[in-house]
This record gives sequence, structure tokens and C-alpha cells, in this order.
Amino acid sequence: MKKSIYALILSVFLLNSCETAHQILKDYGQTSGGLTNADIVSGLKEALSVGAQQSSNQLSALDGFFKNAAIKILLPEEAQKVEKTLRDVGLGSLVDKAILSVNRAAEDAAKSAAPIFINAVKSMSIQDALGILKGGDFAATSYLKQKTTAQLTEAFRPVIEQSLSKVGATKYWSDVFTNYNRFATNKINPDLASFVTGKAMDGIFYQVGLEEQKIRKDPVARTTEILKKVFGSKQAQGS
Repeated sequence: MKKSIYALILSVFLLNSCETAHQILKDYGQTSGGLTNADIVSGLKEALSVGAQQSSNQLSALDGFFKNAAIKILLPEEAQKVEKTLRDVGLGSLVDKAILSVNRAAEDAAKSAAPIFINAVKSMSIQDALGILKGGDFAATSYLKQKTTAQLTEAFRPVIEQSLSKVGATKYWSDVFTNYNRFATNKINPDLASFVTGKAMDGIFYQVGLEEQKIRKDPVARTTEILKKVFGSKQAQGS
């Protein structure tokens, strides 16, 4: 094998093409540190798939959003005065129902995220994988966010709208602002579906980031041989 590689490289140098030499080495799948390109791509795809699936499972469970202080969806900033006004006039329970319902909608929609993520992972290139492996602590999450945000938004919006309707969020939200507008001079009518979609996506990417950290930093989280091989490598450890 070594002789054949040396022969190919020598031929390339005779042709005076460094770019071709690089491509030939890439085609042979050789990387430093004992990992092949195929190992790296396979390991990163597995890590992203595992992280996406676990994140989706956790957030789509009952109280996945509602009882997670880091990602719980509250009223939007421009509606904070709505909450205060309604609570001041004894309608706090209405606000509580509205907040609970939008979190239930996010939980219901979260289950649709994993297939979108996993589909995006299939297109990962060698260059993508090398960049993620040697990148920062959230390189895989950033890659996933870059590749899926537009598609996730497009796919998530109707799911969120359906979920909001199913759990009664639209009704509660309408009740909140109908009651608030009775006391307010400046009427407020924010786009509930858009707001919840954005917050739900923020929560999912936050959770994916946590899963990435587990795999990068905790050997116990590397549950398959390919994860152990790739994330236990010198490249992944930055050495």
C-alpha cells in the first residue's frame, strides 16, 4: 500500500500538480493521527444524528420546554406589559394558560426536528467534517444550524400553527390580547406562530449544543465505537 501511494505521489510531482497530489491523497482516505476521512465523516454524522435525535426526544416530552428554565417560552418582550396589566386586574390565570399552551406547542412540534436534521447530515462533505472535528466546542451545532435553519423554519411553521391550535394556544393568546386591548390605548397583536417557531428552534439548537458537549468532553457519552474512535482522537482533542 505504501509503495503504491509513493508511486502515485511521485507521478503527481512529475506532472507538477500539487493540487492533484492533494486530491489523490484524499481519494486514498489518508489523514494524520490514524483516522481516515471515512472515519471522520462517519463519526461526525453519527454524533449529529445522535445529538439531534436525543434533543428532539427530550424536548418533545411532556414539560420538555415548560419545565426547562433555560428554554421555557415566556411572553415576548413587547408583550411584557400585557402580562403585568392582566395580572394587575386579576387575570393572571389567563396569562399562565397562554404561557403553558405555547410551550406545549413547542413540545409537540419538536418531534419533527430530528428528521430534518438527519436529512441535512447526509450531505456532509469531508471538508465539513474536518472543520467540525477541529473546530470549536459548538462547531457541529453551528454546522447544523447553518444547514437547516431555512428548511427548519419552513417546515416548522405549519407544525407550530397546527400545534398551537391543537393545544388551544391560539385561543388563549387571543383571549390575552382581547382582554389586554380592553385596557390599553396601544393595541398589540404579535404573530404568535412566528414567535413560538423562533423560540422553539432556539431551544432545539441549545439542546443540540448540550448533546455535542457531552460527546466532545465525556467519554461515557460516546456510545458507539466510531464515536469513541473519532472523538477520542488527537484531532478531536486539539493535539
